[in-house]
Amino acid sequence: MRKPALVMIAAMTAASLSACTYASQETAVTGSTAAATAAAGLDLASIAVNEEAAALLPADVADRGTLRVGMETTYAPAEYVDVDGVTPIGYDVDIATAVAAALGLEVDIQSAAFDSIIPGIGTKYDAGISSFTITPERVEVADMTSYLSVGEAFAVAAGNPAGISADDLCGATVALQTGTIQQDEATQMAADCEAAGKDALGILTYDSNADAATNVVGGKADVLFADSPIIGYAVTQTGDKLEQLGDAFATAPQGVVTAQGSETTDAVAAALQGLMDDGTLKSILDAWGAADGMLTAAEVNPA
Repeated sequence: MRKPALVMIAAMTAASLSACTYASQETAVTGSTAAATAAAGLDLASIAVNEEAAALLPADVADRGTLRVGMETTYAPAEYVDVDGVTPIGYDVDIATAVAAALGLEVDIQSAAFDSIIPGIGTKYDAGISSFTITPERVEVADMTSYLSVGEAFAVAAGNPAGISADDLCGATVALQTGTIQQDEATQMAADCEAAGKDALGILTYDSNADAATNVVGGKADVLFADSPIIGYAVTQTGDKLEQLGDAFATAPQGVVTAQGSETTDAVAAALQGLMDDGTLKSILDAWGAADGMLTAAEVNPA
């Protein structure tokens, strides 16, 4: 995909983004192959095929030679599109590429709406790698293998002109990305506000986090609600027109989604564990400033 070092690419991307919004940088990508997604700074030649993990692959995936990964590419810095408008980058892109390499496969990143990925697992996609928080509801319909733990956070316009409190959002309007765990949580918050007889909590949903952030900057919404690494990135990439509100909270593991009880689950879990053990996963997350949340055990459907 990219030849320069990963840190250089991240810096180039940051420098080129608008001071008031980064939505224009997060466009769709379809059917990108390994040639377009190999991680810069991630030397694929240094990733030896994990023979034990590769042996667990189902025959159709092994014969195809590619790992088809569903990903919603508008969630920087986890997964988004580079300034060329085509190339997917981010730590989840690099992780998907490394997992495929460890399995002796090329990676096929397929951009999709976030809430369409899990329904497509096992048919359209072999795996979903797109900042999926592991929840009981998702584990009911798919396997999820843990690799990263992140919190959630709020952001408001710089200076918090509306005087929003992180402890009580009743009366505010929250912007978030459709299909995320934050949508479920905001819906519950709104119900709690109503039950307590407080001012209503408004919820605005968007196809991308970038659009949600842009509408907070523009004043249409009061609060941006997303995973904490995404909030941190949004603050930086909007030229500090946003600021984090309060501390991160509700830390939870994220996981690679695969079909329930599948051979692909076993293969991906073994490949992820190998990448944890040999330091590859840490190197990827270090380059994107996300290593604090790295897990050391690739658990399938952790409690």
